[in-house]
Amino acid sequence: MSKTKTYPILNHPLSKVVFFIFLLVNSISAKAQKELSPRQIYPGLFEKVQMQQIFPDGKSFVDAIPKIKPAEILAAFQSQKNLKSFNLKSFVNEHFSMPENHNAVYQSDISAGIEKHLDTLWTVLKRNPDTASKYQTSLLPLPKPYIVPGGRFREIYYWDSYFTMLGLQKAGKTKIMKDMIDNFAYLINKYGFIPNGNRSYYLTRSQPPFFAAMVQLLTKNNTEVKLSEYKDVLEKEYNFWMKGVDGLKSGNAVNHVVKLNDGTVLNRYYDAGNQPREESYREDFEAAKLTKQEPAVFLRHVRSAAESGWDFSSRWFADGKNFSQIITTDLLPVDLNTLMYNMEMAIADANKQAGNKAKSALFLAKAEKRKVAILKYFWNEKLQFFTDYNWKKKSLSNQLTLAAAFPLYFKLATPLQAKSVSDKIEKDFLKAGGLITTLTTTKEQWDAPNAWAPLQYMSIQGLQNYGFNKLADEITVRWINQNIAVFKETGKLMEKYNVVETNSKGGGGEYPLQDGFGWTNGVLLKLMKK
Repeated sequence: MSKTKTYPILNHPLSKVVFFIFLLVNSISAKAQKELSPRQIYPGLFEKVQMQQIFPDGKSFVDAIPKIKPAEILAAFQSQKNLKSFNLKSFVNEHFSMPENHNAVYQSDISAGIEKHLDTLWTVLKRNPDTASKYQTSLLPLPKPYIVPGGRFREIYYWDSYFTMLGLQKAGKTKIMKDMIDNFAYLINKYGFIPNGNRSYYLTRSQPPFFAAMVQLLTKNNTEVKLSEYKDVLEKEYNFWMKGVDGLKSGNAVNHVVKLNDGTVLNRYYDAGNQPREESYREDFEAAKLTKQEPAVFLRHVRSAAESGWDFSSRWFADGKNFSQIITTDLLPVDLNTLMYNMEMAIADANKQAGNKAKSALFLAKAEKRKVAILKYFWNEKLQFFTDYNWKKKSLSNQLTLAAAFPLYFKLATPLQAKSVSDKIEKDFLKAGGLITTLTTTKEQWDAPNAWAPLQYMSIQGLQNYGFNKLADEITVRWINQNIAVFKETGKLMEKYNVVETNSKGGGGEYPLQDGFGWTNGVLLKLMKK
């Protein structure tokens, strides 16, 4: 017969209250422990490692795998750090294993051709369902297989995955495509939103909300899966992006929501944190010294730009030139709001399928209201182009970027607006290898001369939606040729390309050029199969 477990704490005069608090604290701490970021797990050690650049890339340490319990590592660090013989790099190498780079061990066969390379890469970039590590790491385990972008990006990424799925669908790999969507649904149910990637240090922000577009892609012409099956998670994600809207006064903002003076509600990018990003800790720490903004304000702008996926671009800078003048949360981005429109439409359709006519009508009305607002606030009459809107200054941005293609992709633009966007894209953005991201050349990776697969695809499809097929085909051919030319020379497909020159890889940014590469592969295969 087993003995009943006893707790000495129950002898306390306030035993029931104390015992309840004891259980509650232990319950909360056990749950929270799973979601601690590396800086929270290794206070003191984390800052030393990142500031001293033990690794060239700040992402290496936050993805590292401890060889013993983190508490034991921290205790060892505290006892050894002041010794004359202490060597930080040796200490880290002794106590951590570096994460694996699967791309590094893969050698492509250029002679086999690009399609064979793409087919092989799905296997190289595939990850099996995660199992919890013996000791706590930053990885947030996912229940089903998924495709990673490649290189330093060794976890699933939110908006990358939509463009990866375009290729997976063309390759007939709808099973893993659905697995990835189910993983995102799992993240929404667990955390209330889809983090930037499945890492604990990404739990303060999301990324461009393409989940609705993913589900639409999966369920279109597919009798086995219905949009209505994802109705609840779509609504949960919507609630994340709209959190705080109830009771918000005109002329104010909270979280991702801004209510303009006329009562119009639109969205912005907004990271919940205001500290240096853990994966780029030293870079952010040093950058904060060079700005006139309050460090917390500056760092939230930086982190919010990371949520946009465009990290970084002159698009977010007040003067269009300098990183120190980043103002991300002051801007209402045209691409984000078109994605929100699409989310509202998807929720309306999902509820219609499920037989909830009232909710379907409610979200159709929300979508229609947003469409009116998009055409009102993002169409720059002076520049004849869609641009972002500065809600604090109550004025349109004058910076021209490929985000202008989003209203065409989601069929929101009028025919005249689409014609103007098409003309400007052909005149100013079209280069030898495809479309440049912005018209400003900086050291930032989301500026000219760089080009990115997702923006090529959104632009090509957007132009086709309005009948500008000749220009769309020209962009397609130039982009495919650029991808293949670099592949023939390197045996790799890149994260980004310099399209001002032919056969040129991209550059700039906080980290070395990555190869793999999930969304490049997906878009290339989709365009080639067209």
